[in-house]
Amino acid sequence: MRRVRPGAAASRDGAAASRDGSGNAVAKPAGEERTLTSVAAGDRFEGEKPADLPRLWHVTLSVSGEEAPLKEVRRALQQLAHDHPFLLTSRYANDHAEIRYWEEARDLHDAAAVALRLWGEHRQTAGLPPWEIVGLEVIDRETYHQRLAEGYGPPPATPVGVHPF
Repeated sequence: MRRVRPGAAASRDGAAASRDGSGNAVAKPAGEERTLTSVAAGDRFEGEKPADLPRLWHVTLSVSGEEAPLKEVRRALQQLAHDHPFLLTSRYANDHAEIRYWEEARDLHDAAAVALRLWGEHRQTAGLPPWEIVGLEVIDRETYHQRLAEGYGPPPATPVGVHPF
């Protein structure tokens, strides 16, 4: 299977096609490549505002599955906290857990994508139970503090660490 970069379509003869200003496909000879450029950290695109820069997101990840020994769940969550130093708090039982932490990301999509990979990527190294993600909440810092001020929403993560429900 041949991979084609985003924005380009492959023609039947193997030549890459790109789009012109009106969206019509324009064939390029095989072997002709578009030059890729990178953006240095801190560089901005034209019209990008400071609000588009990374910001803090409060993440609550809920996982659940078949029962596992409490000691093993606790040890695995402690290892996850060691591997992922921004982990604020984890609460657990023998068949579910909730992980809360702050994530720095450009937007909600990026923060959610990282959160959805967290459990699976650390399952092997931390020895996490084979549970599935059953819930995800990602809110910006302003919303988190607004909820606290209004008296609802998750209380501040104190004490920090790994605790039973």
